[in-house]
Amino acid sequence: MIEDAVKRVKTTFLQQKTKPMAFRLEQLRKLWCGLQNYQDALITACREDLGKSPFETLAGEIRWCQMDIVFVHENLAKWMEDEKVPGTEAISNFQPRITKEPIGTVLIIGPYNFPIQLSIAPLIGAIASGCTAVVKPSEDTPNTSRLLHEIITEYLDQSCYICINGGIPETTALLAEKWDKIFFTGSQRVGKVIAAKAALSLTPVTLELGGMNPAIVTKSADPGLAARRLVFGKLLNAGQVCLSHNYTLLHRQLFPEFIESLTNALKEMYPGGAKLSRDFGRIVNKRNIARIKNMVSQSKGTILVGGDIDEERLFVEPTVMLVNSPDDSLLAEESFGPLMPILLVDSTEEAISIANTVDSSPLSLSVFGLSDDVNKVLNRVRSGGASVNDTYVHAGVPAMPLGGVGQSGMGSYRGRASFDCFTHQRSMTTTPSTGPSAFAAMYPPYDEKLAKLLAVDHGAWLAIHHNTDA
Repeated sequence: MIEDAVKRVKTTFLQQKTKPMAFRLEQLRKLWCGLQNYQDALITACREDLGKSPFETLAGEIRWCQMDIVFVHENLAKWMEDEKVPGTEAISNFQPRITKEPIGTVLIIGPYNFPIQLSIAPLIGAIASGCTAVVKPSEDTPNTSRLLHEIITEYLDQSCYICINGGIPETTALLAEKWDKIFFTGSQRVGKVIAAKAALSLTPVTLELGGMNPAIVTKSADPGLAARRLVFGKLLNAGQVCLSHNYTLLHRQLFPEFIESLTNALKEMYPGGAKLSRDFGRIVNKRNIARIKNMVSQSKGTILVGGDIDEERLFVEPTVMLVNSPDDSLLAEESFGPLMPILLVDSTEEAISIANTVDSSPLSLSVFGLSDDVNKVLNRVRSGGASVNDTYVHAGVPAMPLGGVGQSGMGSYRGRASFDCFTHQRSMTTTPSTGPSAFAAMYPPYDEKLAKLLAVDHGAWLAIHHNTDA
């Protein structure tokens, strides 16, 4: 079944069916309608799979994808245009240009934490680029994955776009096929497996992974503002957000006010407590509950707020812990849960040093403070993206690329970056059929041509620019 399905979309791509702009725009509009018409069912499915609130599903999943579709739809014609090449005026008669070609047939493997957004958003880019695609949603969110299969089957051209559900066997079978590109969102551990498998067939990959994202609250920051915004950022989707901060490096002098503000923010956002709130999600399964519970039990830190873990209800209470060392278990790996470890520092320099030691290439960085402190952090702590005085706002702008650096991923997408992700920039020239070739001067024999070439004083150019630089 999988082999036949992959063969079908590969054959369609070679038939150029997905290449016309009109076809791409039509498929994008149909996908928008599919998400709209399945809105209520998707909200229910995310509730069943993740305990996700209707608001979070609508805003962070369905509307997020629909906004991407609108943005891409409005800009696609411009993105598809051939590009002129600066600096080629002297050879303009050869029409140097860059054309935008679809990369081919692609595999998209989505994760469980945002089961709609992180499977559909890459598909938007694949459709816009003129590719054919197979989407493999997460087996950990079966209700949502079933609906994605229905939407893609009902609304999109089945000779071009297919959704295949299943677990490890199905994913293994898909990876055994030859693809023109693989787009994977998930953990670094699985990302390495995907990359290794892709390397065997020289298949390019885009990997949207994660990392130990720091939140740095400098001495010049407003501790109340930082606390409130970090609480929201960490507790969205019960902490199962790859962009959320994994730990906070807090200037020691701000600690009392920060904790007071953080506690007040929790009470305001979840007035009856997170466990009774319909707005607070659940951990995806018992395996991840056990992992989070083990991280907390191994920590040498002190629980300041929360700590309740109910395995049967897949509930982890928002838990704030004061840790004493960057070697603590809570700073060793992503919690992917509502854990908020705090490590106190005495200076911005110390915070920078710790952040670079814990993870030198996180997916996201949040930094709070005035411009001098903020710029110091931004200049010396690298990350896939960064938000100043807030948490992962940068990821919510459709026009901006989203992606990691180093161990947190390779490649980016969203908006124009999604189009570029699945597009090959093809360099082209057209030599006039009359007149000499551009390479006529290179035709053998070379004896006289070599003497002329040696006579050209190329050293003069270097001397001129050396003196200018000096």
